[in-house]
Amino acid sequence: MDTASVPGFIRTIFYIILFYYLFKFAMRLLAPYLIQKVAKKAEEHIKKQFEQQQQNHQSASENKEEIPKKDKKVVGDYIDYEEVD
Repeated sequence: MDTASVPGFIRTIFYIILFYYLFKFAMRLLAPYLIQKVAKKAEEHIKKQFEQQQQNHQSASENKEEIPKKDKKVVGDYIDYEEVD
């Protein structure tokens, strides 16, 4: 069984720091591209929702025009009456 050694510990810390800075550098290069891609997908999603709402609104207005409105029957005049003591 191997035991932990100081040079192995220092090498591990060095690799951790190296990967951290490489990741940080890569994110600086790739972050604008990734953000642009996410924004573009969100824009497409919003456009699709807007188009669906427009189609729903148009079909709803077409359906309203096809159904003839029923004439309200005139029942009588409205009479305002007062309470008598």
